[in-house]
Amino acid sequence: MKDEIRTAAIAWDTNGQPISSQFGDVYFAKNSGIDESRFVFLQHNGLPERWQQLENSAVFTIAETGFGTGLNFLAAWQMWRDHAPTEATLHFISVEKFPLSRTDLGRALQLWPELKDLAAALLEQYPPVDARGQHRLNFGKIHLTLIFADAIQGFSQLLPITKPGLQMLAAGFSPYVKTEASIAKGQVDAWFLDGFAPAKNPDLWTDDLFNLMARLSHSGSTFATFTAAGAVKRGLAAAGFAVAKVAGYGTKRDMLRGSFSCQTQPVASLQQHESTKSDPGWYLTPPIGKPPAQVAVIGAGLAGCHTAWALAQKGVRVTLIEQSAPGSGASGNPLGILYSRLSHRLGALADFNLSAYLYACRFYRSNGLFQRLGGACGVMQLPEQQEHRIQLQEIATRFELSPELLCWLDPDRAAELAGVPLADGALWFPQAGWLNPAELCQALTRHPNIQVVPNAPVARLIHTNGHWLLQDSEGKAIHTSAAVVLACAYSAKRFEQSAHLPLKKIRGQISYVTATPESRNLKTVLCGEGYIAPANDGRHCAGASFVMKAEDEELSWEEHRQNLKNIGDLSPALANLEVEDLHQGRVSFRCTTPDYLPMVGPLANADSMLDRFASLRQNAKAFVDQPGVFHPGLFINLGHGSRGLAYTPICAEYLASLITAQPLPLPRDQILALHPARFLIRDLGRNRV
Repeated sequence: MKDEIRTAAIAWDTNGQPISSQFGDVYFAKNSGIDESRFVFLQHNGLPERWQQLENSAVFTIAETGFGTGLNFLAAWQMWRDHAPTEATLHFISVEKFPLSRTDLGRALQLWPELKDLAAALLEQYPPVDARGQHRLNFGKIHLTLIFADAIQGFSQLLPITKPGLQMLAAGFSPYVKTEASIAKGQVDAWFLDGFAPAKNPDLWTDDLFNLMARLSHSGSTFATFTAAGAVKRGLAAAGFAVAKVAGYGTKRDMLRGSFSCQTQPVASLQQHESTKSDPGWYLTPPIGKPPAQVAVIGAGLAGCHTAWALAQKGVRVTLIEQSAPGSGASGNPLGILYSRLSHRLGALADFNLSAYLYACRFYRSNGLFQRLGGACGVMQLPEQQEHRIQLQEIATRFELSPELLCWLDPDRAAELAGVPLADGALWFPQAGWLNPAELCQALTRHPNIQVVPNAPVARLIHTNGHWLLQDSEGKAIHTSAAVVLACAYSAKRFEQSAHLPLKKIRGQISYVTATPESRNLKTVLCGEGYIAPANDGRHCAGASFVMKAEDEELSWEEHRQNLKNIGDLSPALANLEVEDLHQGRVSFRCTTPDYLPMVGPLANADSMLDRFASLRQNAKAFVDQPGVFHPGLFINLGHGSRGLAYTPICAEYLASLITAQPLPLPRDQILALHPARFLIRDLGRNRV
């Protein structure tokens, strides 16, 4: 299926300013765009004054219709630095159906030299224009959630995951952990309505959008817009906003501003954009009150260290507890590959793979981790057979507007970039590469908000008096915390609360191979049935075997030979590589799930969940007017398989945002796809439990 998102069609006037060819309208006022942005959106939302009054730990959220050139975001970022407390957090959420290409965005922002540094940071992380969906870009305490989608489609992904009429809404249940949970309590504090003029782009000024804004707002949320069109004024008023017409900027006579005050939002007009099924409320969790100031994370592999770092970045004190040492389990390999097996089809797995891969590339690059702990040398995915070759080419066609993301290379060009002869072309991921997972884990834990407790195997979790008591096998207390994250891979099954999770262990063996004069020419990572990275300290790392239902931890000559065969099939320059000693390798165990998506989120109380939703055994589509049942303050981040480097950064950011009640970096359809309770509900519907 061809991606629905198209890049913006731009014309440039004689002053070098961008004009939308699609809508025949300007992106900002000529010669004074930044002043207009400050006047309309910043001043008339009262932002400088509101920001000066924030507490140091406050979170403030702006939502915008029409990202365009990013001028409003950069102007808000600049003013935030001047007026907000240093430790406060700004979330800026913006939708854009027709994103500018990176080249056009850079050209437009050159018009504002005073924003040069901020513009450069934005361009560095700006996502590929034909990567549909939601993207989280982090700039310290500034977070941009950029959604490439229609406004209704994009903002609907921020709604509570529910269906109108569900009775538990009155009791304050929400799929997000919020300090005040109510259908009338949204997270948006200020709205920037900055689409093209209503007469030129009416689809961005509809009653559906205004009603959606209401559902995402709270009492006191403000809005501002350059237009004073009567239909806009009436639509906002009908949705519950108090609307005022005030003097506009420059030659514009009028504009609108106002605030949300209505406590009962209309929902009927939005039903077409929500699920039409009678979904049960199993994914709804009760609020946990004030977000915890301290969290315990069990497991210091990639999932645990990323989770600890993401929480620490949000001001949470983290105790990271590991049974041995950070990065010593499956995350202890000396080399791991960052890449993603994207699909030529759309779907939950493919969409999440893309979101996770793009976030991981930004994370490792912007934090200097590729430079210090690996190499952004690029990754080539070689076809394994003719059908696979066709699929890889279809993926390349799907992302033809974004060669910085991936592209198909013919055999000659692929061989030139790889540095070794190749028998076929390849799908090229120029931003990918390799990292040392063990060193990465160590680097992530060097944060002032993280305390590492090594050599402390937790055997038991006991919930008492609103806290979790972590004990060793002899019943000795290790730690007490209001909230706990299990990030200990397959070991999570030893706990009573998580024993039901359908986690699988898959043995993997890597091989250390001495480089030859021919193999030293390899400049990129090659992936096919196996993978091999460029030589580092005179040897290559190759792998990895994939052995189901194996518990043996001993190195195997058979798996060494299979690794060598797989990399030999990638290039004749690699066909003569050898493993000289059985011990030149390492065995570890991947932890994965039945659908190969990780499990991230609140942990269900399995017995209570099965009792509450028992009617699904007779009718998998039965509607149960009850929320799910979850262990209070207990979360998991598990099942990343062989995609730990790609999956764990975005999963950690999602979990940290969930726990601290901040806007989430993933759309709600992906959140449901990752939900830890999904297998319980599926098995109930299939009458397997």
